[in-house]
Amino acid sequence: MSPSETEEIKPFDGIRVIDMTHVLAGPFSTHQLAMLGADVIKVEGPDAPDMTREEGATPVLNAQGYGTYFLAQNSGKRAIAVDIKSDAGRAAIEALIKTADVLVENYTTGTLDGLGLGYAAMKAVNPRLIYCSLTGFGQTGPKAGDPAYDVVIQAFTGLMDSNGEENSPPVRVGAPMVDYGAGAQAALAISAALFQRERTGRGQRIDVAMADAALMLQGVMVTATLASGSPPKSHGNTHPKYAGYATFDTADGRIMIGGWTNRQMARLYRVLGDEVRAVRTESTPRGEVGTLREEDGGFIRECLMAKSADAWETILNDHHVPASRVRTVDETMASAQIASRRVLQSYHGNDVEGAPPRLPVAAFLYEHGGPEIKRAPPRHGQHTTEILSELGYSDQAINDMRNRGDVL
Repeated sequence: MSPSETEEIKPFDGIRVIDMTHVLAGPFSTHQLAMLGADVIKVEGPDAPDMTREEGATPVLNAQGYGTYFLAQNSGKRAIAVDIKSDAGRAAIEALIKTADVLVENYTTGTLDGLGLGYAAMKAVNPRLIYCSLTGFGQTGPKAGDPAYDVVIQAFTGLMDSNGEENSPPVRVGAPMVDYGAGAQAALAISAALFQRERTGRGQRIDVAMADAALMLQGVMVTATLASGSPPKSHGNTHPKYAGYATFDTADGRIMIGGWTNRQMARLYRVLGDEVRAVRTESTPRGEVGTLREEDGGFIRECLMAKSADAWETILNDHHVPASRVRTVDETMASAQIASRRVLQSYHGNDVEGAPPRLPVAAFLYEHGGPEIKRAPPRHGQHTTEILSELGYSDQAINDMRNRGDVL
């Protein structure tokens, strides 16, 4: 093929993913695969839609089962509503799984096994299937069956305890970072398993735990704790050692400065007009940098009150000192920097009342065939007839199932 014929081919074109997940972590993992071309089919119960459909910032969307919590990680998918507890519904899902490359589920450990849709049963009907389970604590261990949400995992893994101001009670990270971190780990595991299958011809069993993902997100803290035996302490927006790695007030707004290295700190002091501090910092061994932290921090605070946060951000970045005014999310999304990227994309169907004009897509770009929204987040059961027809079900059979409540 010529470059023009291949430029729009996406990594997962032709890959079918059965998405039996709900809330955030599981749907985010399959959303990333959908953005890269996979045919992701979201499975919900006729009377049990994903709970996030009714959660979000816009009441009019919540009432339609189209809440912003749902929209954030379900674009690019098709949706089928099937009662997997009924014989006919379970048979339909099994037929669908036979056509699939990947199945992702986040039911409580053992639930799908009890319904005959567990890994062992599905491997028997589709040996090439990659079966990914994403749960709070994984498929093994004494807490394998325990329920969990992002905040519960933050509490369990020490993430909450290490967050917040010094000597303050534990504070959860505001955004559901563990959900998205676990979803990203799952998407990576699935992608690697698909590549592995190309070499071995074999399917794979993947066990993703949110608790494990939370530890991975705290890699440096976990490693330091293993080495020292002491857990990390919360220190808010300051660093316990480096004076220039902190948040400061300015004449207008607050700024976060990331003066981490000796060279960056020396540049900061030169910008602030103190050559003596700059030279001292350049010649100070790394392990002794924090000896004048309080004194240096006071100097920085006093100097920064002379200009606005925006002005300091420009000046410091021009001198290769990492810094940013502390922004709100809406300010960030309105910035020229974000506008220059494709992390947020418009989509067909964004004209629905209350719907956001753009949605998050992926945190990376490709030269060609990159992440892209090809279809709007699906309505509950929107593609049930379409998908069952693809499996060979007649119109009459689909109507019979619908009349019995097996599908929506």
